[in-house]
Amino acid sequence: MVYEEGQLLEMVMELIMHGGDAKSSAMEAIQAAKHGEFDEAIDKLADSEDAIEKAHKSQTKLLTKEASGDTIELSLLMIHGQDHLMTAVTVKDLAAEIIDVYRKLDGQDISEDSEE
Repeated sequence: MVYEEGQLLEMVMELIMHGGDAKSSAMEAIQAAKHGEFDEAIDKLADSEDAIEKAHKSQTKLLTKEASGDTIELSLLMIHGQDHLMTAVTVKDLAAEIIDVYRKLDGQDISEDSEE
């Protein structure tokens, strides 16, 4: 089965949108921690994780279709979507570490958190 262009475009746009949301939330988490707003930082980090999960669902749809033998056209938008997701995951992981640094600078004990 070949996907109609509209269906494929919708899945790719979800990947781009959720990946972008995840990266933005992670950056907002860093800014909140920078200003000592650690509860807000943790909330924004959770928002980032939620958006990454949504992006992964879109990615999984695409991978499942291709694995089942459906033709998935590789496009610049598809590459852009994958890039957004990969970047978002990296920024979210780094944001968690940066938040810990700000917490440590604030005198908080992060030893139990860093084992995750």
